[in-house]
Amino acid sequence: MFAALNVFKFASSSSIKPLGSILIRQHPRISILAPFLHNIKASISTMSSTIPTEQWAQVVEKTGGPAVYKKIPVPKPGPDEVLINIKYSGVCHTDLHAMNGDWPLPTKIPFVGGHEGAGVVVARGELVKDVEIGDYAGIKWLNGSCLDCSFCQQADESLCPNALLSGYTVDGSFQQYAIGKAAHVARIPKECSLEAIAPILCAGLTVYKALKESGARPGQQVAIVGAGGGLGSLAIQYAKAMGLHTIAIDGGEEKGKMCKSLGSEDYIDFFTSKNLVQDVKNATTDGFGPHAVLLLAVSEGPFQQASEYVRSRGSIVCVGLPANAYLKAPVFDTVVRMINIKGSYVGNRQDTAEAIDFFRRGLIKAPYKVTGLSKLQEIFDLMKANKIAGRYVVDTSK
Repeated sequence: MFAALNVFKFASSSSIKPLGSILIRQHPRISILAPFLHNIKASISTMSSTIPTEQWAQVVEKTGGPAVYKKIPVPKPGPDEVLINIKYSGVCHTDLHAMNGDWPLPTKIPFVGGHEGAGVVVARGELVKDVEIGDYAGIKWLNGSCLDCSFCQQADESLCPNALLSGYTVDGSFQQYAIGKAAHVARIPKECSLEAIAPILCAGLTVYKALKESGARPGQQVAIVGAGGGLGSLAIQYAKAMGLHTIAIDGGEEKGKMCKSLGSEDYIDFFTSKNLVQDVKNATTDGFGPHAVLLLAVSEGPFQQASEYVRSRGSIVCVGLPANAYLKAPVFDTVVRMINIKGSYVGNRQDTAEAIDFFRRGLIKAPYKVTGLSKLQEIFDLMKANKIAGRYVVDTSK
């Protein structure tokens, strides 16, 4: 097309007529292109006209909250970014931490939270070539990275010193239109439900990465602490899909029923257990304890206890981020039993594709409830009271 347009310079300016913002020469060589170019111009205009100038969003205006439901301007994507019309967004405990300022990493103020946003690409920057208008895409916790540092070059983008964090250092998915770096947005297959896949974009990806980091192999046993929460409900399913046996640990009968329904073979209720350490060991085949422990809890206690029941040469993977918490384990016991204690953050782009593929194949079904974006603060209140089993997903149209 560009070669054909270059013939413009060979004719006089009097033979050029405007068509929108495109100049079409009335020349036999290229007159056939006029309808084609007109259609391109028209489609771009139509897409632009469907994007409003204002949108509804939940904005945290000060540390400690609350989140305020209000109208804000719709952002425009930069050269390497896409604009996604967010249809649904999962609600993560991290969103509550961000609002409360629980972590040593400062947030931008004011900010729009959320990092499990699923929607449709409605605009893209001029440098974006591999994401099309109309594609399904997702906003993850990792909104962008430099792609050039030693961490990015080794597929550890989440460790990039210049990482952009959705709903924390940049505005996230608790709005109807959100910006994401094209290189990092999740590619969502068209056959996937946007409301159902939203929790996969953080909770699913995070626990899938943690299970990979644990080194547990098919047939081995993994204890999941905090199994009844949003991350735990997905960890049980990913573990099962990966051939692992799970021991779910949480509190309350409702969470126990949910864990069992998702495929956990054992459930230990810390509200009723008289000796949790022994109960966990008793749930393993040989009584030596699980091969790995995933710590998804939002309180400090479980982080201090895990080394007591993990088996020798087992792995303890820290995922949850309780405010001001510390990890403690006996040095002697850790050394002589060869216990591996490590942290797992979020997955990279390949981990994301793999986690989504498990979902696409029907192996993962996130238990969730849908409510309107306008009700976000009510969800945070339930979260503070530890009254949520599974995940909440907000519909941005309500």
